[in-house]
Formats: sequence, structure tokens, C-alpha cells
Amino acid sequence: MSVLLIAGSPSERSRTAALLDAAGQRLETRGVLVNRLRVRDLSPQALLLADFGHRSISQAIGQVAQAKVIVVATPVYKAAYSGVLKVFLDVLPQDAFVGKTVLPLATGGSANHMLALDYALRPVLQSLGARHILSGIFAVDSQITLSPEGSYSVAPEIGARLDGAVDILVTEALNHSLAHAGRFASVHFSQVRCSV
Repeated sequence: MSVLLIAGSPSERSRTAALLDAAGQRLETRGVLVNRLRVRDLSPQALLLADFGHRSISQAIGQVAQAKVIVVATPVYKAAYSGVLKVFLDVLPQDAFVGKTVLPLATGGSANHMLALDYALRPVLQSLGARHILSGIFAVDSQITLSPEGSYSVAPEIGARLDGAVDILVTEALNHSLAHAGRFASVHFSQVRCSV
């Protein structure tokens, strides 16, 4: 069982990446296998041209298909999620998130952008068929600070919200999938045969 972390920031190092990494570290601490996908590392030309035959695009689509849980992170620009994330979500099949649980994360300059999670990103995740979309976590820039050494750290209140979200992912989404993985398929009563 794996969780796919999708980084939707155009920057290599960013507060958004730090928020996503903090979620990933919490999952790994709980023994969850975490895979990472940075949209910025995909071929820009293949993304823009929706070149499904391109190796980077087909591998990314495959990563999404294999994941049971997805954590997607984006910076908020002009009250919407990032353009690189938009282009990536556009190349995914319409049913790419069917049966998956999704945790959306976002960062922005001020709390005024907080609603972008619910009004911009959530509808797209729903249109891709997500089974369950958890309450998103939004962090303002001041809640993810850069140290003099060049590393980011999340504020305690954001860390607590991440802990809660990870608890939900592990107990509800991942354990639910594991519990049902070994069960027999349902059999309709008319197909039951008894011998005495």
C-alpha cells in the first residue's frame, strides 16, 4: 500500500514542498510507503502537448494509478492552484482518482487565499473521481519558515493539523484498504449451493 505525494509547485525548493515533505515524513514515521512525484520534473513540452506516449508522462500516470492515497500540494496564485499542477491534472484520465483518498495541501501569502482549496482544487479532484477528499490544510507563508541554514520548518499548529490528517489517512484509508484486501468477493445468495 502506498501514498503518492504530488508536488505541484514550479519551484524546486519552496514552502509548498516543505509542507508536502512534512506530511511525507509523518507518513513514513508510521511505516507507510511513500512515493513522490514532482510535476516540475516532467517534460514541460510533453505536458503542454498532452503527449501520453512520452516516458515521463506515462510513468507519472502509472504512479497515480498505483497509489491508493494521494497527497497533492500546491502554492496558491491569484486565488487558484498552480498552473503546472493544472496542466498535470488535465493529462490524467477522467477516472484517475476513482477509489482513492486525497489530502489537498496548499500554501499562500495570506489567509485570503485559503478558499482556493475548496473552490478551485476540490472540484477538480472530485471530477477525477476521488472516493474521499479530506479537509485540506492551508498554510500561510509565515507558518513555514526558512532557517539560516536554508531548511524550512512548519509551525506547530500546521504540524498538529498534519498529524491529524495523517492519523485519518492511516486509520481510515490505508487500514480500510488492507482490511478488505484479503476478503473473499461477495457472492449473491442465489449462487449459494448447499449439500446435505
